[in-house]
Amino acid sequence: MDVIFAGFESGYYRPLSDTDIEKIHETTVSILQDPGVKVTNPEALQLFHDKGAHVDFAEKTVRIPRSMLEDAIASAPSRVILYGREEKNNLLLEGKRTYMGTGGTVLTVLDMDSGERRKAGIRDLIDLARLADQLDNVHFFMLPVFPAEADGDNVDVNRFWWALQNTTKHVMGGVYTVDGIRNVIQIAEDIAGGKDALRAEPFISMVTCVMSPLVLENTYTGLLMEVARQGIPLVCPAEPLAGATGPCTLAGTVAISNAETLSGIVLAQLVNPGTPVIYGTVSTTMDMQTGSYLSGNVEMGLINCACTQMAQYYRIPIYATAGMSDSKLPDAQAGYEKMATAMMTALAGANFVHDAAGFLEFCTTISYEQMVIDNEIIGMCMRAAKGVEVSEKTLAEEVIRKVGTGGNYLAHPHTLQNFRSEFYLPTLSDRKTRKQWDNNGAQDTVQRAREKARFLLQQQTGSKVPEDLLLKIKSRYADLGIIEPVKI
Repeated sequence: MDVIFAGFESGYYRPLSDTDIEKIHETTVSILQDPGVKVTNPEALQLFHDKGAHVDFAEKTVRIPRSMLEDAIASAPSRVILYGREEKNNLLLEGKRTYMGTGGTVLTVLDMDSGERRKAGIRDLIDLARLADQLDNVHFFMLPVFPAEADGDNVDVNRFWWALQNTTKHVMGGVYTVDGIRNVIQIAEDIAGGKDALRAEPFISMVTCVMSPLVLENTYTGLLMEVARQGIPLVCPAEPLAGATGPCTLAGTVAISNAETLSGIVLAQLVNPGTPVIYGTVSTTMDMQTGSYLSGNVEMGLINCACTQMAQYYRIPIYATAGMSDSKLPDAQAGYEKMATAMMTALAGANFVHDAAGFLEFCTTISYEQMVIDNEIIGMCMRAAKGVEVSEKTLAEEVIRKVGTGGNYLAHPHTLQNFRSEFYLPTLSDRKTRKQWDNNGAQDTVQRAREKARFLLQQQTGSKVPEDLLLKIKSRYADLGIIEPVKI
């Protein structure tokens, strides 16, 4: 059986010194006190006031005192388990353990048949979930598309509903309405076997957002508060764009990103102390030539690694971003951009690295072939994160003695016992001779990835929810607007 590379302790890469971390922390404390954050949600404003923050109701600004920030950091769990519906898919987020998976949410798909972009649909959501379920190095399924058939009223239910039927890996997604949150949680409770069962082993989690610079916006803040009240694992990521909605210096962007996500964490802990909340960053830079968002730049990796160190300083798990590309196709540019940031964040020990599987074109398009290629990239990153184990077994002193001078290790049992766990064995990369490669059709990486994606999608994996439970849920929630997929 192949070894699954996941959840290794890393943290070898540290772009910030301990002194740097302290400086960013103190700058963050100062920012949260002055100017503070703008809060446009009336309920949140009142809650901040009632709990002791300095609130200007006319200006809708909240100045968060150091003591409130420290209490929230102490209240937030340092260990969050995001469960899969199979034990092998559980994600233990703490310290410097690292996992990587898909991200969300894009509107377009690179079609495998035509090679052209088209609108994403429910069928894509299903197929991407099935693909992720079979790719060992894609450790979780974050809902990657907004299906064109859905609208704001039913998109939450449809995205989670179809994902849960097609993967047993942990499902995380952004949410759009309070009713959608409640309906998704009800469905998940039915699948789990009840309210308490879902809270004990949550196999779903949700994402709300903090707006840059320094705004807890009305709608997203209402969603944040609802998820916190429900006790479901929550991410409240910040996304300052260096040079646009954040300072153009990386340290300044890290500081404002830190302040923004911590403001969300503070609010979540005020709503429901002990809420399993995950520090979040989606920060990158603006292209200073075009004014556009960048996703494949090395600076994104640096920002996310620095934010990872800040989360580790607070002992709160982190949701980071890496493994994307600005390329329009699964090509060489996509390869080097994705590997650069994915490797950096893996070596930094970021806990939950999303957007690492499938995304192209400034995080606007997903590709089936790229998702298969990224499975390989992630595997390599995980092997690097694992590092070099030094023990009596791995030093192999007695083996070296027995083989002696001029011998070989190929036939020794030690090799058979250890090579699968010691070497990353690729499933897509070509390591054949040129003659063998020619005889196999001289396929490039994208062609091999397309062939593998199609093969995996042809597998009859079946529903991940028992048929009787599916019928029960469909009957109970017939009015929620569940959309049946159509053939693409």
